[in-house]
Amino acid sequence: MATDTVVAEHRSSNNGHGCCAKGPGYATPLDAMSGPREKLLYVTCLYTGTGREKPDYLATVDADPSSSSYSKVIHRLPVPYIGDELHHSGWNSCSSCYGDSSAQRRFLVLPSLVSGRIYVVDTQKNPRAPSLHKVVEPADIVQKTGLSYPHTAHCLASGDILVSCLGDKDGNAEGNGFLLLDSEFNVKGRWEKPGHSPAFGYDFWYQPRHKTMISSSWGAPLAFTKGFNLQHVSDGLYGRHLFVYSWPDGELKQTLDLGNTGLIPLEIRFLHDPSKDIGFVGCALASTMVRFSKTQDGSWNHEVAISVKSLKVQNWILPEMPGLITDFLISLDDRFLYFSNWLHGDIRQYNIEDPKNPVLTGQVWVGGLFRKGSPVVAVTDDGQPYQSDVPEVQGHRLRGGPQMIQLSLDGKRLYVTNSLFSAWDCQFYPELKEKGSHMLQIDVNSEKGGMAINPKFFVDFEAEPDGPALAHEMRYPGGDCTSDIWI
Repeated sequence: MATDTVVAEHRSSNNGHGCCAKGPGYATPLDAMSGPREKLLYVTCLYTGTGREKPDYLATVDADPSSSSYSKVIHRLPVPYIGDELHHSGWNSCSSCYGDSSAQRRFLVLPSLVSGRIYVVDTQKNPRAPSLHKVVEPADIVQKTGLSYPHTAHCLASGDILVSCLGDKDGNAEGNGFLLLDSEFNVKGRWEKPGHSPAFGYDFWYQPRHKTMISSSWGAPLAFTKGFNLQHVSDGLYGRHLFVYSWPDGELKQTLDLGNTGLIPLEIRFLHDPSKDIGFVGCALASTMVRFSKTQDGSWNHEVAISVKSLKVQNWILPEMPGLITDFLISLDDRFLYFSNWLHGDIRQYNIEDPKNPVLTGQVWVGGLFRKGSPVVAVTDDGQPYQSDVPEVQGHRLRGGPQMIQLSLDGKRLYVTNSLFSAWDCQFYPELKEKGSHMLQIDVNSEKGGMAINPKFFVDFEAEPDGPALAHEMRYPGGDCTSDIWI
């Protein structure tokens, strides 16, 4: 089996911010905040794990308030196969290619977490009705790299696409690494140097001015694809580390052990300002936001920045319930950090203008396991039972808990879906399997802080033509704060 290693080289373009640059995206994160309002959202939707023998699909949602089809699914692009588990997505080009006038943000890359396929979707021919451009078959990826379970895709200034893979074809975590595709979506090989693969894989973010890429760690696919089992944590099948690489050459320089306060670190983001050497990672099981930064000697350290207290509960599988931070993002001006507590059911907003001292500025409840009407009850320290008050939206009872979030460029609208991973959805929120997902819009006070559910926006995936579907990650045609990286 070939396991060629390819080093990603960056084109020289005055740090990507030349005065006459006309590439995709924006010269700076602050420039992006003045970009046009989103009118469309591309949402990965799946039938995998629901018992419905239908292919997963990419939904196009109308987000234009002046449109007659506002808050509706206006197009569905089914993929050719069944059982893929569409999950995350990324662009072929983003603001990292701003200095390259030949680059275009045209193709949306859709890794399939379970099957190992990677779909490439053309969004340029008809943005309201994207079309399938190419399928990268798992056999080709495995034969050339040994990798499987692809997750996060980021474009590079070179025109290549880097994809994190969570294991080998048998679901072993030690088989994971980073897949490199060229601009035509052909498999080039592995990105990291031989012998420099992480112990676990998940998300990653690179910060070229600091010559660093840092990745996080979910768990072994052979464990998490079967649902969550707490014993698997004790068995060492889930991660608690960050992996620091030199950029762009792929040498593993440092491993940060987050310990029990950093169990299952998932989404990872640097601050958007490319000169900054500070970032955060959301640790799901520990329910902490961990901040990392560079030290004077060039190494990296970490500390817990925010901690969500586990709640005492009754009528649940455990006596205490973690918040389970499953997604987070940072506004483009690096002022606010948002994250979702999938089990507790709330979304939080923190001011991080002082990254060492985050301040809670907003919180909104949109679901959760101990909401009013649920058999699960939270208990205060003095023994008093209580449940969260979750409002209806357009007459709909909100289902599940908040999961994937996406922020508008101007920082004023936060979109929310509620599917985590089909096996975990069915385990913790079985009603999602029967009734499907929904998407909400949260109105944000981007000056002083604060959030509120927008009552005019509700996308109901229960009413889909082929039956209720699970909705996961969201992208805008013009890019967003979780796909674009500045160099």
